[in-house]
Amino acid sequence: MGKEKKAKKAKETMSHKKWVFYIILWTILLGGTITSLSDLLLKNAEVLVAFVILILIIAFGVVLDTVGTAVTAANETPFHSMAAKKVPGAKLAVKLVRNADKVSNFCNDVIGDICGIVSGTASGIIVNTLVGRGFPIKETLLSALMGSLVAAGTVGGKAMGKNIAIKYSNDIVFKVAQIVNMIKKEG
Repeated sequence: MGKEKKAKKAKETMSHKKWVFYIILWTILLGGTITSLSDLLLKNAEVLVAFVILILIIAFGVVLDTVGTAVTAANETPFHSMAAKKVPGAKLAVKLVRNADKVSNFCNDVIGDICGIVSGTASGIIVNTLVGRGFPIKETLLSALMGSLVAAGTVGGKAMGKNIAIKYSNDIVFKVAQIVNMIKKEG
């Protein structure tokens, strides 16, 4: 192996190590923030509101999982011609596709896993609230029921999302790039 190849490989390895470090930090920050926020919102919430929050947490994880899958399935080529025509969001779409491994890791793993953990915690809070209010089903059965419903919603939602992501990958990536681009301009 030549010196240039070794140097390139060493640079890629260092870049990957930095990414792993950053993603661990982001996971700690986001995980703690989202868990604290959901606990705060759910602690004194009415049961119906708590269910809505739980559904939103699951939906957020499903949507981000769909985005992560779309980025890995997207084709970069159409975004180059759009970028040449200065279409807003096209350059960012190219970046997203070129960094599909990192975008997918963040969307599918970081956000997806955090939402999975938080939805489990949220369902536990809902079970405790229902049991505390004298709900007529035993806690063990209610906990199993809630866990299975959360798992089914998450897995079923992600299965549906992956199908959509593969079929409409470029459209999804472009829409995400436009939204991020718009947020960047306003921020």
